[in-house]
Amino acid sequence: MMKEAKTQMTANVGIDSLWKCLSKDLHSILPQVIPNLVQNGEVIEGDGGLGSVILFNFGPDVLNMKYQKEKIVELDESLHRIGLQVIEGGHLDLGFTYYKTLFQLTTISEKQTLVDVVYECETEQTILPSKTTAGALACIKGLENYLLSTDAI
Repeated sequence: MMKEAKTQMTANVGIDSLWKCLSKDLHSILPQVIPNLVQNGEVIEGDGGLGSVILFNFGPDVLNMKYQKEKIVELDESLHRIGLQVIEGGHLDLGFTYYKTLFQLTTISEKQTLVDVVYECETEQTILPSKTTAGALACIKGLENYLLSTDAI
């Protein structure tokens, strides 16, 4: 059964710097900002753009999952929109037959960005786990904190 969940948050950083982190540097920055969730990440196929595959090895706070391969299935620079589909491990090992996360960034002001996160998944479960949305929000919060603590913005 196909399910969809949505969440959103406001990041107190500009859209351009957040977009760069999310669309270009995600695999290298996440282990720095949320090492308890993501131990390491690397692009294992492609150049980091559309169609590329990223391998994330999870940290100690992620129970029941060791790693997850995600493919960039949607990438629109002009709309600040990126979609990542799990193609191996992770959520697929937990009973999901399809799992995709879509991030949409929208400018609120020069130093604020609205982040909409949409999950599309197929599972026999009747309810999506609350950790699904919590993980993506932790990711965005980690990127925000990283940008605020560096000269990257």
